[in-house]
Amino acid sequence: MDHRLSPWRLGATLYMPAVRSDIADAILNNKIAGLRSLVICLEDAVSDADVPLALSNLQQLLSQLAEAKNATGHDHWPLVFIRPRHAEMGEQLISGMDLSAVDGLVLPKFTLQSLPVWWRIIQETHLCMMPTLETEEVFDVLQMRELAVTLQSHACYERIIALRIGGNDLMNVVSLRRSRNFTLYDSPMGYVIKMLVAVFSSRDFSLTAPVCEHIDDHQIMDQELALDMAHGLVGKTAIHPNQIGKIEQALMVTATDHADALRILNSTQAVFKSQGAMCEPATHRRWASGILARAQVYGIAAEKSQEGIRLMKANPNN
Repeated sequence: MDHRLSPWRLGATLYMPAVRSDIADAILNNKIAGLRSLVICLEDAVSDADVPLALSNLQQLLSQLAEAKNATGHDHWPLVFIRPRHAEMGEQLISGMDLSAVDGLVLPKFTLQSLPVWWRIIQETHLCMMPTLETEEVFDVLQMRELAVTLQSHACYERIIALRIGGNDLMNVVSLRRSRNFTLYDSPMGYVIKMLVAVFSSRDFSLTAPVCEHIDDHQIMDQELALDMAHGLVGKTAIHPNQIGKIEQALMVTATDHADALRILNSTQAVFKSQGAMCEPATHRRWASGILARAQVYGIAAEKSQEGIRLMKANPNN
């Protein structure tokens, strides 16, 4: 997979309805500071009545993006994905629109049964895939294990940048809405996220965290982001630009973790103590590699006892 399409480069993935008229500015003119990836949504964020308008708007946008890419390249753009409503719409997009400036598709309601359909549509394109796990099957660990095993040996494996966890749809399956006072991890989604990490991350798939729809409650957002990082999730869906900075800050690596990761990857000792904790390279090496990959993109947050937290930014070229 292209280095540009590393899962660590997703960061805060902002969903924007395809009916919006300012998407080109967000992509071409850095209208939204810090934006690393965005999804142009044709599914839940667009009403049935607005689908024709959304498709017309998207076609104009894609033409504008293709022209700009041909003129200046797209290395400085955020990653751009489209979320079609269903497979039929995905096929319509690929056959009828210029997707040369798009990095991939977000595949809604993805299941083992829909895999052959989506792969037939995407196989001959350059597009990568971000399947969204958001249906009833996701609560069943046996079905998720079967999906993970199948994907791991499927031709599409190299095209999957990450799997997205669809929190709101999954809560809807169990007739719930997230509480205003607790994180998603305090709901049935706590089990689901843990299970998906165990099943998919153990097979080298990356997972992104569900959206936190409490736009103004940054305390809940901070708590949830800390848990996202503790579960090894590589990014988080955002629904408002004011969430981007919070997500970016959470993705920064602590100085303690960075120092441990370097020692683990460079040590010749089987076990050693570092900063009050045991480090065992044989079992911590994969963790350490992920920490350094994260730090390369998001930088290091160095704590200072008297001055709060000083942020050491990542290389701006990353």
